[in-house]
Amino acid sequence: MKREAVFSKSPRPAGSDTHAPTTVADSKTPALPESSTPDLSSMSRLQKFKTKIRWDFLAVFLMGVTFSLVLVGFLSPAFQMRPALTQKDIDAAVLHTLQTKDLPSPSAKAAASIQGAVVHVQAYAADPKNKEVDIESGVGTGVVIKDDGTILTNYHVISGAKKLRVTFFDGTEAEATVVGVQPDKDLAVLKPQKIPDDLEPAILGSSQQLAPGDAVVAVGFPFGIGPSVSSGVVSGLNRQFKSPDGKQTLSGLIQFDAAANPGNSGGPLVNMSGEVVGIVTAILNPTSSRTFIGIGFATTIESAGTAVGLPPF
Repeated sequence: MKREAVFSKSPRPAGSDTHAPTTVADSKTPALPESSTPDLSSMSRLQKFKTKIRWDFLAVFLMGVTFSLVLVGFLSPAFQMRPALTQKDIDAAVLHTLQTKDLPSPSAKAAASIQGAVVHVQAYAADPKNKEVDIESGVGTGVVIKDDGTILTNYHVISGAKKLRVTFFDGTEAEATVVGVQPDKDLAVLKPQKIPDDLEPAILGSSQQLAPGDAVVAVGFPFGIGPSVSSGVVSGLNRQFKSPDGKQTLSGLIQFDAAANPGNSGGPLVNMSGEVVGIVTAILNPTSSRTFIGIGFATTIESAGTAVGLPPF
């Protein structure tokens, strides 16, 4: 006898899958609520907002500092606007300077401009008692007139010398040789064997612009002392001078009263522009003392120019 299949009496919803696996929830693992998942877009917006606040604060801070500095600058007396200078203010300042400060005299400025070109000239001759020994036979002054160290001096300073030595403004000493003479004008030209590196020749002017009463200075080595400066004026022009022995007469000379003594011979006579206008040549003293009594003579620089074979300076 055929038995019928036994079926469960449990009702089963229509359409349910009898083979679908049954999922059992783990009672030990709680389910995460949906709200616990991070919202990345919200966090990004918050970070940007905080960054913007920081930059805005920094900008406001810097603007405040800048404004404070500008305000202090305008309020400070050192930065306050001052009225423009007027000609009256300038004149008052110049007058105050002239009244309160000692300015160099024209003579001092003229002497300073020439001193670097002035040299001490020493002449040596053989000692009559011992021919092997040289003794000083003459002392005078010279003035550098060229970049190569060419020196202009008086002929009577170097006449008969066996050896010549020149000393420059910086103490440099050198032997020198005679390269030209004009005894009739009492002029000689020397060439030193060495010169200072920073030697500057004198500026040569013109005696044609001189007039009696013009200020002049004489620079030299009176009695070997120097360089010494004396000031005076032009006393006359186109003067003549006869040597004490009566053997020579010089003409066309500048007469001056700036102090000059033995040793000044060959030195420059300078105008207030610092230009050489003559070469000190002689002093007049009717006594045997040969010292200065207020009358000196200088060969014009134009005449001296012929001694070096050049046209008038």
